[in-house]
Amino acid sequence: MQVQYKPRRNWLQTLLQTEIAQGLALTLRHMFRKPVTQQYPDEKPVVAAGFRGRHALVRDAESGGSRCVACMRCARVCPSHCIRIRSHRSVDGSRKVDAYIIDALRCIYCGYCAEVCPVNAIVLTEVYAYAGRTRQEFVFDEAHLLRNWDEFAAEKGSLKGYVNPLSRPRNALQRFLPAPKRKEHVSAEWSGEEQWVGQNWQAGKFHNKMAVRGTAGMRENSAPGQAKALADTAE
Repeated sequence: MQVQYKPRRNWLQTLLQTEIAQGLALTLRHMFRKPVTQQYPDEKPVVAAGFRGRHALVRDAESGGSRCVACMRCARVCPSHCIRIRSHRSVDGSRKVDAYIIDALRCIYCGYCAEVCPVNAIVLTEVYAYAGRTRQEFVFDEAHLLRNWDEFAAEKGSLKGYVNPLSRPRNALQRFLPAPKRKEHVSAEWSGEEQWVGQNWQAGKFHNKMAVRGTAGMRENSAPGQAKALADTAE
């Protein structure tokens, strides 16, 4: 890295305050350029895929409730401990959610909960504009989280083909994911098939190194044979 320092001012530049004139000239130039400011809320910004916005519980189309199976993975992985879940076991042995609460003011929006959920029940939607007058308005219970999903679905218009990238975590191969997380319509940036991290990165680096050595060895071994063939051709 090369650090470039600004040259020191001489006595004339200090006396005339040329830097003020330079700043005013820059402002004057931008006054005649096309403005780039978005007139919010009339002009809404384009939200990138994978944006971590307001929390929501995906509504199950069959049951009408949430998909949550009370596995507690999201509560355990949450670094800010903003998720609280209460559940019980039913007669058939399955877990039923009694309460699902998220304190959005405590959340750091890391997206870990959405990545570890095996059934894609909890998501961070693309909704970024929401406010409240009290802290309690940001404590989302299960009913509130389901309403958040309904509002997001209404805003999107149609969820056909929609895949939240957080439901398909990065750096995870397709064969290692649970069935609900094997999404097909996720961009290559999120597919993880071409990304190398940890042991996979080391294995890929070793594989590439051995491939380069093998190619070099084949060239060395083929060189004497090529020289002999050229000599025979010359004769």
